[in-house]
Amino acid sequence: MVPVTAALRAHFAMLCFSALIAGSFSLGGMAANFISPLALNGIRFIFAAAIVGGASMVMGQMSLRHFQAPWRHTVLGAMMACYFVLMFEGLKTSAPVSTSAVFTLTPIMAGIAGYLLLKQAMSRRVLLALAVGGAGALWVIFRADWLALLQFQIGLGERIFFWGCLAHAVYTPMVRRLHRGEPVLVFTFGVLAAGAVLLCWIGWSDLLATDWANLPIIVWITLVYVAIMATSVTFVLMQYASLRLPPAKVMAYTYLTPSWVLVWEI
Repeated sequence: MVPVTAALRAHFAMLCFSALIAGSFSLGGMAANFISPLALNGIRFIFAAAIVGGASMVMGQMSLRHFQAPWRHTVLGAMMACYFVLMFEGLKTSAPVSTSAVFTLTPIMAGIAGYLLLKQAMSRRVLLALAVGGAGALWVIFRADWLALLQFQIGLGERIFFWGCLAHAVYTPMVRRLHRGEPVLVFTFGVLAAGAVLLCWIGWSDLLATDWANLPIIVWITLVYVAIMATSVTFVLMQYASLRLPPAKVMAYTYLTPSWVLVWEI
């Protein structure tokens, strides 16, 4: 049983997470067509890993004993790399609000993944809340068009991002399953470092082909924001919450993301 105060901190962490992650949708929508998703996210993960790793070293938490099973970080890093790359790929053809609405489908998927991986059953109240939230997400995705909903016609960007959301949903319970008591910052650094290696390996040609000197300023603004706020900070917030709350409750905060995106779009 998680203490009440710890659970409240975890809920507050996810509230901050939902607001910060929304910014990546709005900024990503403006920058997605100017740079390869692999190149942007490769640099993003490098910067984020450096920030989190530096913070953990300053706090005296870094130790080789925390990296005895690096395959765990590789698995989690691959999941989050998949999510972020597919998000920016989807934003090339999808509006930020619509894409963020797809993201709100992750609580249901996270709840299923939590049951399969951790045997965490959801109460009827939680299931009802997730169903209502999922219905609201579909309402936004189909732009309140019942005909489009009945015909099940969603855009290419939304379809691409759905698979990224699936990876994100599985990631949440996997954090608890693979965590072995390491400090949150150290564990987050391992995941980010593994993701950076994978992205740079797969996207090496994209990194070399990118004309970094002539990129629009919005790309650099987006890169700085997503590296610091929407990666370094949100990773720590999610790791913290995932170790203290069930997966479905953690991801339920994604229901707030479209509303935050609307605020960002103003």
